[in-house]
Amino acid sequence: MDFEFKEEQLQLADALKRWIARDYGFETRREIVQSEAGQSDRAWATLAELGLTALPVPEAQGGFAGDAVDMFVVMQELGRGLVVEPYFATVLGAEFLRLGGGHGGLLERVAAGDLKLACALGERQSRHDMRDIEMRATSAAPDGDGWLLNGEKKVVLHGAQAAVLIVSSRSGGAQRDEDGITLFAVPADAPGVHITGYRMLDGQRAADVRFDGARVGADALIGQPGAGWSVLEAALDYGAGLLCAEAVGVMDALFAATLDYLKTRQQFGVPIGKFQALQHRMADMYIHLEQARSMALLAAVRLRSANGDEGRAAERRQAVSAAKYRVGQAARFVGQQAVQLHGGMGVTDELPAAHYFKRLTTIELTLGDADHHLARFMAQPGFTGLAA
Repeated sequence: MDFEFKEEQLQLADALKRWIARDYGFETRREIVQSEAGQSDRAWATLAELGLTALPVPEAQGGFAGDAVDMFVVMQELGRGLVVEPYFATVLGAEFLRLGGGHGGLLERVAAGDLKLACALGERQSRHDMRDIEMRATSAAPDGDGWLLNGEKKVVLHGAQAAVLIVSSRSGGAQRDEDGITLFAVPADAPGVHITGYRMLDGQRAADVRFDGARVGADALIGQPGAGWSVLEAALDYGAGLLCAEAVGVMDALFAATLDYLKTRQQFGVPIGKFQALQHRMADMYIHLEQARSMALLAAVRLRSANGDEGRAAERRQAVSAAKYRVGQAARFVGQQAVQLHGGMGVTDELPAAHYFKRLTTIELTLGDADHHLARFMAQPGFTGLAA
C-alpha cells in the first residue's frame, strides 16, 4: 500500500506549518485560550483563506471534496500547533450533513468559513456509547409541522461557539437501540435551546446544551427519521480518525520538545540527553509514536476507501477502533514519559509540554477511549481472540 503523500498535500501542510510558526506561537495560543471567546476570529479567517474549511466539503457545495487522507495531513499540523479554534467540531458536523444529504446551504457556508458547527451527541449516562440516547424528538403536530426536542447533551465541543448544532435524539425504540435515532441540524439560537459554555482541561471550549421543547422544522432533519444510526456511526468513525491524526501531530511536537530539552538541560556538567537510560526512554517514545502514526494513517486510508459505503463499514470500524486504541496507548505513554523527562517543569503552565500532554489526555477520552475501542474491535465479525 502506498503511504506517500501527494505533492499538493505536502504543500498544504507546509503552508499551515508556516502560518502556525509565524502567527500562532505558544504565547499567542495562551492568550487565545485565556480570552473570553476562547478562539480567534482572525485565526479562523486564516483557516478559511487556506481552504481548510472548504477541504472536506463536496465540490457541489463549493468545497474541494478532500478525503480522510487529506484531512489527516491537516489535523496532524493542527495538532502540532495545538490550534484551539473549532475546526474539528465544524468538519465533523459537516460530515454529518454530507452523509445525511439535503443541507447544501449549510455546507456552502461551512466551505466559505461563515458557519461553525458543533455536534451535540453525548449525554450524562452515555459515556462512550452514542447509541445511549434519552433525549426525545416528538412530532410537533397537531400544533404545527416539525419536531419538538427535549433533553440535555453534555460536553459538546465548542457548543457555545457554534451557530448550528448537530443533535442526536430518539424518536422511537429503547434507550440503547440503533433503530429510532433521529438527527437534526438545530440553530443554536432557537427558542428552547440553552447553552452553558466552559473551558476544558486542554484549554479548548465545550458546553452543556439543554433542549426545553425546542421546535425545529422538518427541514432540520438529517437523513430519515428513526434511521440515523448509520450516519451517526460513520460520522463518529470519521471524527475518531481525525482525532488520531491530531494526536500524532501533538505527539510529534511533544517528542521534539522533549528531545530539545534533553539536549539543553545540564546535569553533572553534561546534557542529560547523554545519559543512556534517558536515551532508551526516548527510543521507546519514538517507537510508540511511529506505531501510532502508522495505525492512524491506515485508518485514514480505510475511511477514504469506505466513504460512506455500508458495504465496507466493517472494514472501517476495525481500522478506526484499532487506530484509536493504539493511538490512545501511545498518547498516554509518550505524554507521561515526556512529563517525567522534563521533571517538575513538565506540569507547569509556562511550558508547552504540559499543554501537549493535556491535549493528548483529552483526545484519548473523546469519541471513545482505548478500552471502548478495544472492546468494539473485538466485537467485530471475524475476531477470534488471541491464541492460547
